[in-house]
Amino acid sequence: MLLRLGSRGSRLALTQAELAADRLRAARPELDVGIVPITTAGDRDRTKPFGEIGERGVFVKEIEEALLAGRIDAAVHSAKDMTSTNAAGLAVGAYLPREDPRDALCGADAVRHGMRIGTASVRRRAQLLALDPSLRIEPLRGNVDTRLRKRDERGLDAIVLAAAGLVRLGREEEIGHRFDPEQLVPEAGQGAVALQVRAGEEATVAGVDHAETRRRVEAERACVAAIGGGCLAPVAAHHDGTELLGLIAEEDGAWLERRRGTDPLALAEELLAAVAARA
Repeated sequence: MLLRLGSRGSRLALTQAELAADRLRAARPELDVGIVPITTAGDRDRTKPFGEIGERGVFVKEIEEALLAGRIDAAVHSAKDMTSTNAAGLAVGAYLPREDPRDALCGADAVRHGMRIGTASVRRRAQLLALDPSLRIEPLRGNVDTRLRKRDERGLDAIVLAAAGLVRLGREEEIGHRFDPEQLVPEAGQGAVALQVRAGEEATVAGVDHAETRRRVEAERACVAAIGGGCLAPVAAHHDGTELLGLIAEEDGAWLERRRGTDPLALAEELLAAVAARA
């Protein structure tokens, strides 16, 4: 039986797709698993800020469309790239075991006064500026290898990337410092790989589902969905295994609220109430 996995074509995305394929082959030896690279809006335009390309999901929309159209049988996503709610007709059939969800500073071993740091993430920008308003945060897009190269070409002091991607690509030596989630709350789903299928076909990939990763990531996604944030707003949630840490902030880091809780919806309500209190 042929199972076609859709994936972005970047080196990291294909590495993750191969990881998913290997696990599926081990769980279901009868499967002939193939990988279908798909170009997304976020891949086609690597210069504009995400807000000028479209809503959250710029790295998944075309892959989801291929899944709904039957051109692929399952999609492999970085869970952090997905929208916080499932697209109509689709479901996450499995999450692979999560890699380190933390953000990583590459190029320095600590954040220092006045540094030039590259990132395209408004979530990272807001939290970095909250740590130290003297920082100069410069926009930086591209895949992992491109951003590491641009760091050197532009003479940046450091860039911030997901630790998980660097580990999976064998570039862990680039990590100078891993941020505690209390300093930089990670994106919901960061470090996790999601296998998305058409609703009702979850059994196709269910054999590789990692229950603890699902529990944590689904709680993070539920919290962010209830807040209503995404790539265009500094909103984040991270589950440490015991409770959730939620974040909402202004883009310039001048105001930032972190709260903890065990219920995703109640935590979202607390964060939204903190915003309302400022109005």
